[in-house]
Amino acid sequence: MASPVLTLDTLRRYAVARSLFAPTTLPKALSRLGFVQADPLRAPARAQDLTLRHRVADYRAGDLEARYPKLAIEEDFFVNYGFVSRELHHLMHPRTPRTVWPAARLKQAQEVLAFVRERGIVRPAEVDAHFDHGSVTNWFGGNSKASTQLLEGMHYRGLLRVARREGGQRLYAAREHQPSDLSCDAIMDELVDVIVAKYSPLPAASLGQLVSHLSGGVPQWRDHRKAALQRARARLPSSVVDGITWFWPEGESPAAKKYSADEQVRLLAPFDPVVWDRRRFELLWGWAYRFEAYTPAAKRVRGHYALPLLWRDQVIGWANVSAKGGELQPHVGFVAAAPKDKAFKVALEDELQRMTVFLGLGD
Repeated sequence: MASPVLTLDTLRRYAVARSLFAPTTLPKALSRLGFVQADPLRAPARAQDLTLRHRVADYRAGDLEARYPKLAIEEDFFVNYGFVSRELHHLMHPRTPRTVWPAARLKQAQEVLAFVRERGIVRPAEVDAHFDHGSVTNWFGGNSKASTQLLEGMHYRGLLRVARREGGQRLYAAREHQPSDLSCDAIMDELVDVIVAKYSPLPAASLGQLVSHLSGGVPQWRDHRKAALQRARARLPSSVVDGITWFWPEGESPAAKKYSADEQVRLLAPFDPVVWDRRRFELLWGWAYRFEAYTPAAKRVRGHYALPLLWRDQVIGWANVSAKGGELQPHVGFVAAAPKDKAFKVALEDELQRMTVFLGLGD
């Protein structure tokens, strides 16, 4: 029997349905996602919480941070910064960053590591008070504690791990090295598979872009990215639709009947896997969505933290959501006109009610 002819409509339904799986437990959702991108902005909640609320039953804002110490996950850099499975975390370490520390910096790191091992878990302020490393110029041109920057560098290199957060601040513990028996090529293939499973279906250009981002997760193997991409293009299922080659995980069929749209409205995080790839977004939905939190207010088109509004399998608009006086304040906009059917109005009200519960308003 001939394989079904794929269309953008088929890929769109597949992209939405495979990512927005039935809500499950937090550990199972994290395992299925493999990686959840994090962002510190809270508008109305952090991106990681906005992403998980659609995929975890009865999820509330802050649940990930509260439960983090008991979950088999780590804060780390993959293709972006976020939360990765412990298995993925071990595959990426030990890292060898491009910037080699001078002997004096390395000596400081070893002294801090000994201090952390003695204390168990430390706050940056404790390290700064004990060592008094002074201050340094940060990425934004201001001053930061040198100890804070050192701890971040040690975390990136795999000497430390984030044990938990308090008030958004990282608390660190020593990280124990667990070497892998896999070859570099095998590890790179596993990392690419995590990317593909998270963001599929992927246009060829997006697959290449994401594999290039592995220079942050595994800088020691940045020269192996080209070969890993070539192997992925050779082994992954693919199809050309409207002149563009699309890739997806082995064992899946985008045309399968199980990938169908439901009757829900969903307000998605700007970094939700459904909408993260702006190239794919424009191909599937025909308009350009941009994250405007860091755009000057006068130049914003859709708002500071516009959440893409998904109705069935179509992203038809956006919403800026805030809370005032214990009540949800949604401001909804549409690419064209708002759907006039009653089903949409009911579904939007249901989504706003779910958002209210998720944020704990009125508790």
